[in-house]
Amino acid sequence: MSKQDLVNLNLEELKEYLMSIGEKPFRAKQIFRQIWRNHVSTFDEMTDLNIELRKKLKESATIGTLQLLNVKTGDIGLTKKAIWKTIDDKVIESVLMIYPNRSTVCVSSQAGCPMGCIFCATGKLGLLKNLSAGEIAEQALWAARTVKEANNLPIEENRHNVSKENFPEALTNVVYMGMGEPFNNYNKWWRSVELLNHKDGFNLGARSFTVSTVGLVPGIEKLSNEDININLAISLHTPFDSNRSELMPVNKKYPIATLIQASKKYVKDTGRRVSFEYCLIRGQNDSEDDAIALAYLLTKPEKFPCHVNLIPWNPVNDTGLKTITKESRENFRKILKEHGIPTTFRIERGRDIDAACGQLGGEYQNLVSLGGISPTTFGFSAFKREN
Repeated sequence: MSKQDLVNLNLEELKEYLMSIGEKPFRAKQIFRQIWRNHVSTFDEMTDLNIELRKKLKESATIGTLQLLNVKTGDIGLTKKAIWKTIDDKVIESVLMIYPNRSTVCVSSQAGCPMGCIFCATGKLGLLKNLSAGEIAEQALWAARTVKEANNLPIEENRHNVSKENFPEALTNVVYMGMGEPFNNYNKWWRSVELLNHKDGFNLGARSFTVSTVGLVPGIEKLSNEDININLAISLHTPFDSNRSELMPVNKKYPIATLIQASKKYVKDTGRRVSFEYCLIRGQNDSEDDAIALAYLLTKPEKFPCHVNLIPWNPVNDTGLKTITKESRENFRKILKEHGIPTTFRIERGRDIDAACGQLGGEYQNLVSLGGISPTTFGFSAFKREN
């Protein structure tokens, strides 16, 4: 009989599980807080439980199911990419980024991705599997432990202005921008939000979550009716339907006009602005005409609360695409700002370890499928976990 993954249970389900093994349900809140508030990775760390209960839990349950294969480190330790193997031998990746006074983990919601965007490494894999809520949330737990452990390490001088004085004490943000399309696995990724938001556990505030979608309109509509009012980012990448359909096949089903209409309704329903992600690719979508058309799209016939996040395309093999020049990037932003559109550049992180936007490609998937990879392949030990 397989063991129960406690990370995949909410508080009420945890109570039911404890009763099923002959234990009192009041213990559930203790265990829930240990996992989500204290971020323990073994039952031995749950010292507020008696030895008999800890032994029973070891025999029948686990704290997560992901196997940590490797952690790649970039930006002098301020960016870390975790490479995981799921229980059914699929590879996923998560990225932790440390900034002054904040830390963000980019989590995956699927292994691979079915959306087929031509500039994204993940899309080359196709869909391998939908992740469970526990598998998604476990990535955030890893990040929280890592931030806590790194807090006591010496910090070198760095271009990101992170110092001992402003090093974040805890994980502050979770973004669903890793491998996969969250709205294509809606119920599971949303359940992970509920687990991480729970006041008796991780207790991460609504404004600390951001979900990114390629533009699945039904998902946008569903999100506008959720009780937890999180941030929405939409991958737009061009103001022209013909170009977007080439870059992002999803546009054939949900063209730009439909997407903008859904975005405006989301703003009206939630009172929150929408962020549009725009990956700048040389010769594809970075001209003055592109910038002017984008400005027109977001301001005519009327402006609505939105923000444009410009992202320089990060190299992905076998795409034939090119990185934008600094001059074109600055000119693009200038045009948007002249039209009154709030615009920022995405801070570049993790390019040296293939951890930047669009680069998460499950680089070890083939090795895992062949059974030729484990943590010992890298001389690396994962966090302790009860098996």
